[in-house]
Amino acid sequence: MASTIDLLKRLNAHQVKYVLVGGIACVIHGSQVVTQDTDICAPLNPENISALLNALADANPRFRMTHDLKMLPKQAEELTGYKNLYLITDFGQLDILSEITGIGEYAEVEKHIIRVDLEDIECLVLDLDMCITAKKAMNTPKDRQVAIELEAIRERLREPG
Repeated sequence: MASTIDLLKRLNAHQVKYVLVGGIACVIHGSQVVTQDTDICAPLNPENISALLNALADANPRFRMTHDLKMLPKQAEELTGYKNLYLITDFGQLDILSEITGIGEYAEVEKHIIRVDLEDIECLVLDLDMCITAKKAMNTPKDRQVAIELEAIRERLREPG
């Protein structure tokens, strides 16, 4: 989690708009499933991309889905039109998604957040119900298993006492 914290500190310091989603959001809600990357939903507009590039400038951000791990461009305009960015950085993998399956684009995602303090970093995290919705919509075996686990957590939270 240390690398994730370092990434989130950088994003917050550069005022990147994002919501923490995916496996780490599920872990925050109590899931036991281990994840290898940090997933965020963020608007991929020029202003936010610029903030993102500044946040990652000295972290050697590279496209992790290319065979040669091509470096991320330094100008936001070069990333215009991207829907998702799958990166590897000195702090680990960072997946930046402009929309979440089953929920929608960032504007909709940010309506379903909780605020969480992670080692003195305030983060916006996708709420439990929407984590379940997203995992069900992804519909892979791993995602279905996480959805079942999160539904059990939600039921325990609803129990009186």
